[in-house]
Amino acid sequence: MGLLDGLLDKFKQGLRRTQELVLSPIQGLLGLRRLDEDQLQELEDLLLQADLGVHAVDRLMARLRFEMKRSGDIDPRAALKDELLKILHLHPSRPLTAGETQVLLLVGVNGVGKTTTLGKLAAHLKARGEGVMVVAGDTFRAAAIDQLEAWGVRAGVPVVRNQMGGDPAAIAYDGAASALAKSIPWVLIDTAGRLHTKDHLMKELDKIRRSLQKVIPSAPHRVFMVLDATTGQNGITQAEAFKQVAGVTDLILTKLDGSAKGGVVVPILERLKLPIAYVGVGEGVDDLIPFDPEAFVDGLLGA
Repeated sequence: MGLLDGLLDKFKQGLRRTQELVLSPIQGLLGLRRLDEDQLQELEDLLLQADLGVHAVDRLMARLRFEMKRSGDIDPRAALKDELLKILHLHPSRPLTAGETQVLLLVGVNGVGKTTTLGKLAAHLKARGEGVMVVAGDTFRAAAIDQLEAWGVRAGVPVVRNQMGGDPAAIAYDGAASALAKSIPWVLIDTAGRLHTKDHLMKELDKIRRSLQKVIPSAPHRVFMVLDATTGQNGITQAEAFKQVAGVTDLILTKLDGSAKGGVVVPILERLKLPIAYVGVGEGVDDLIPFDPEAFVDGLLGA
């Protein structure tokens, strides 16, 4: 099985709830060569229910109506796939390429699966044969520290930790310095997800940045914001706040397998104008997968 085939299978599995609950009814419509106005309205309603977003759905419906007027013969599935891929290719993700020590910071509100995602990302990089160090920078929650330590054991990577209530900037500094001294290519840092105000969050993240830059001037090299797909478009407002203060470079979308609104990937990318690097499609350690637009769209449409 090739890499793309494997990704397609993962996306099909992760998007099963969206398929079964929302998109299954449109399969017949997508196979028609001409749609009347009632069928067009039904298709539009079903696509909106999948949380594809008003903008993307409007573009698709305008295209279908235009093609019907022009030629009278359409291919709704091909048109939908083409329009979705146009959006998803606007902000392509960059692969993680090992080199000199690089620092990855994970941010996001509590409850989105941030610490678990960091553990899976560490396991993913370790499985590629690359050295990884993880840093338990969410010192506001003892559970986060313990959880990350358990992931370190599971993934076979060292964990830098402090006691609950410790200084996140200090522990981030220690982790980056240790990794640099040992020539470990990846440093993954967890951060707190619930700080009292946006101003407090900004100051905390800025302090972490300044501490890291004392060790590695270019750090952090990537800032991944973790979002929960089950919240649908409601999570975008929170994400926009984090984007403003955290210098986010990439998105990771978790719990895609638990959502009937898998199409939310599209409006998230449109609104935030950031690449989606990874998606979580299950509970397993290997269920955090690189985001591939073609595999995602084929999985969404049941291709």
